[in-house]
Amino acid sequence: MFTDRFIQYIKFEKRYSPHTVSAYQSDLDQFIGFLNYPDQIISHPQEITHYHIRNWMVELMNQQLTARSVNRKIATLRKYFKFLVQEGILTVNPASKINTPKIPKHLPVVVEDARLTQMLDNGEVFSDDFSGTRDKLIIEMLFGTGIRLAELLGIKESDINTYEGTVKVLGKRNKERIIPLNQELRHLLLKYNELKKSENFGNNSLILIVTDKGANAYPKLIYLTVQKYLSHISTQNKKSPHVLRHTFATSLLNAGADLNAIKELLGHANLSATQIYTHNSVERLKSIYKLAHPKA
Repeated sequence: MFTDRFIQYIKFEKRYSPHTVSAYQSDLDQFIGFLNYPDQIISHPQEITHYHIRNWMVELMNQQLTARSVNRKIATLRKYFKFLVQEGILTVNPASKINTPKIPKHLPVVVEDARLTQMLDNGEVFSDDFSGTRDKLIIEMLFGTGIRLAELLGIKESDINTYEGTVKVLGKRNKERIIPLNQELRHLLLKYNELKKSENFGNNSLILIVTDKGANAYPKLIYLTVQKYLSHISTQNKKSPHVLRHTFATSLLNAGADLNAIKELLGHANLSATQIYTHNSVERLKSIYKLAHPKA
């Protein structure tokens, strides 16, 4: 089915992240498994029509998958078949005719930035050793720059310019962007790097965030760290690194930052992706109005 060629393509030519490559592989394996169900055997992509894809989509929805998950899997197929067309294996992309389900709009989940700042400024929450300083740096980086989890894991020590007060981030589609660092974050980075060197594993890794043993940090470490500290200030179920990214964007918007500037800081390709944060600001204005206006 040429899936191996496609995976090699996105891995080495497109240079997608390991997480993205794994997701694409999983989606394709599920689709091929569906195609090769006992009552139908498909051996070549030319035999696949939009009816097969639509039937798979129905099957996924019957399994109670969310519209967002279904859309992501169909997007995988679109890209896969587009690759086969480019390679001359197919003449038509059978996924191009598929209409995906609408995704219900949900406001981004955020935490109260004042409580988050108070926690970060509280000297008793984070220990002064390497682990505590690293944990604080994880929270400060996510909240202070709005970067994604994968972007944080990919930051090298050489990407930090403490003199200029900037960090270079490699985002989606291998697009680089420069994000400013606040003064407190710059001081924290200096302290962290000193402790990292004192642990005698500073030279073992070029990656900024490392484990207690000096190995490159991994997604679960970041997730557990964020969940641990957000539990101090929030009772909401969602306590992921992306919540801090949402909080970063919403805080900037509430403070009057230009939407285009926030778009550049977040690394969004389109302004429409950034505009969702305006809904949070409108809701905030409504709550202020209800509390403050005599006619509310």
